[in-house]
Amino acid sequence: MSPSPFWETKTLAEMSALEWDSLCDHCGQCCLHKLEDVDTGAIALTDVACTYLDLGTCGCSDYANRKKNVPDCVQLTPENVGELPWLPETCAYRLLARGETLAWWHPLVSGEFETVNQAGICVRGKAISETEVDDMEDHVTRWIEAKVKSGGSAFG
Repeated sequence: MSPSPFWETKTLAEMSALEWDSLCDHCGQCCLHKLEDVDTGAIALTDVACTYLDLGTCGCSDYANRKKNVPDCVQLTPENVGELPWLPETCAYRLLARGETLAWWHPLVSGEFETVNQAGICVRGKAISETEVDDMEDHVTRWIEAKVKSGGSAFG
C-alpha cells in the first residue's frame, strides 16, 4: 500500500517550497486583473491577464522575479490563502486551507497539466494580455465566478 500524498498528510505550513509550488494547477485565474469598487469593496473579475502570464501554459513567464516585475503581485502563503476573496473556488491552496480535497483534474491527482484545461478551469484561450487592453472596465466579466460557484467549468 502506498503512502498518502503529501497534500493529504501535511498542513500548508508544513509543506516544503517544492511541495507548495506543486499545488499550483496553472489555471491562471489568480493572474487575471480584478477591479475593486472603492465604495463597497466588491471585487469585479476581468478576463485580462498580467503581462507575465504565459497564455499558452497559464504559468508565470518570470516566476522567480514576479514580485520585482509586478510589485503588487500577491504572493500566496499559508497565512493568506484563506483570506483572499478573489482566489477561485477551485484553487488547491484555498481547498486545502478549508480541509477539502483536490479535484480529479488537478495535476497532482491526474498526473498531467492538460486536465486543468480539459476541465475548463484554466484561462487558456479565454483571457487576453493587459498589453492589449485600453480600458480594463470593458473587460469585467461575471462568467468566471458564476460558473465556478455553480460547479460547472470556470470558462464554459
